[in-house]
Amino acid sequence: MSAFKATLMDEAAVMRALKRISHEIVEKNGGTDNLALIGIKRRGVPIAEIIAENIKEIEAKSVPVGVVDITFYRDDLKLVSDEPVLNKTEFGFDVTGKTIILVDDVLYTGRTARAAMEAVMEAGRAAAIKLAILIDRGHRELPLRGDFVGKNVPTSKQERISVKIPPIDSITAVELYG
Repeated sequence: MSAFKATLMDEAAVMRALKRISHEIVEKNGGTDNLALIGIKRRGVPIAEIIAENIKEIEAKSVPVGVVDITFYRDDLKLVSDEPVLNKTEFGFDVTGKTIILVDDVLYTGRTARAAMEAVMEAGRAAAIKLAILIDRGHRELPLRGDFVGKNVPTSKQERISVKIPPIDSITAVELYG
């Protein structure tokens, strides 16, 4: 394991970034009509739930939150395991005609976001698919970008960003290791 270098965002900074992202999503969508969030397992799910709560406070309307496990859609599946465990995609709503906001903790190569988009497209024809990311660390291997970004953090490939968020973790923070 690499050594701890710095805390990039404490709990207050993470919550401020997610509140700002929530406002941007509502503003760019012109409200909440036909809007849905899909959290990418693991840490994208609690982040999507926080954004949904923020949107409810802002607009006094609930937006649906789905979950996607991208394991089956990864293009490096063979590298992960000879017999991968496939988990069910649980949107809980029809994606057709909706503006889907995919939510994840860190955007790095873009492969996770690509896999999540493939899962959404397999489920139906969304009006649009956008990406909300807490941390964009660069090093893209695919032509993807976050539409809603909490913080850009240039890193070396040897460094690692760790987003910590309950209920997966005991604290809320973004840490840098290297």
